Amino acid sequence: MKAIVQTGYGSPDALERREVEAPSVSDDTILVRVHAASINALDAHLLRRIAHVFAKLLGKPPSPIRGVDLAGTVEGCGRNVSRFKPGDEVFGVGRGAFAELAIAREIHLAPRPRTLTFAQAAALPIAGMTALQGLRDKAQVKTGQAVLIYGAGGGTGTFAVQIAKALGARVTAVTRTEHLDLLRSIGADEVVDYTREDFTRRGERYDVLFDIGANRSSADYERSLAPQGKLVRVGAPKSVGAVLMSLLESMIRPNRITLMARANHEALAALKDLAEAGRITPVIDRTYSLSDVPEAFRYFKTGRAGGKVVITIP
Repeated sequence: MKAIVQTGYGSPDALERREVEAPSVSDDTILVRVHAASINALDAHLLRRIAHVFAKLLGKPPSPIRGVDLAGTVEGCGRNVSRFKPGDEVFGVGRGAFAELAIAREIHLAPRPRTLTFAQAAALPIAGMTALQGLRDKAQVKTGQAVLIYGAGGGTGTFAVQIAKALGARVTAVTRTEHLDLLRSIGADEVVDYTREDFTRRGERYDVLFDIGANRSSADYERSLAPQGKLVRVGAPKSVGAVLMSLLESMIRPNRITLMARANHEALAALKDLAEAGRITPVIDRTYSLSDVPEAFRYFKTGRAGGKVVITIP
């Protein structure tokens, strides 16, 4: 099969399209013929050598084939799989998704939403689950609450705006200039251009602050949170020290939450229901072919994508 294989570290030039042996199904896994995949921050992070060092220390060496988000058709099932059968159209999280075939666990897949194309469905898993688990489960957003999404223009942010609205919140979206109209179009009640205005100096107080930008201090957030407000950090801080500080704060202050999203069938099924009800629609900035994955990564790493960057695989 054709696949994108990482042959080095640092640059997207280390990603090469190669002919490799197709993966085989074990008793508990599913083989998916991939029709579309999408890029996440995790994929870009794995271009760095240090990410592979940490993964190996944790006993979870990553596949040399990049990609986790996928949408496609079930090609084969292990004997312990009961929820799916060959021919089913699915979306979710797999191993080595930038390829014609990929392996996934049953609990990491759900039926493809009927209202979405394969490309749209492939944009949904990691970013959608991050927004859903952060807002619904951790922040427990309720009708009428004021929610601010910081860094709202990317993949996770565009889902967060729509999910917060679906939960009944009034949503303020903070983003760069070129994404203001996009965020208005998907339901944001108010938009703030961070290149022109510091949202922490506006005097507004929010019940939930959903932080994807990950470049503000705790003091900044204190100025913007209601007395019992919740901060949910989902972006990756830029230093090891900042990561440790956010984790420590989460341990001693229950309303300061550092989210590690978990892929599971329940969350994917909830996203499917929201999509089919018209409550969320994936925003796709650009699509690329499998051969153009290195160029897709270069664009993704500019940080300027409005929504998701998707890879289509005929």
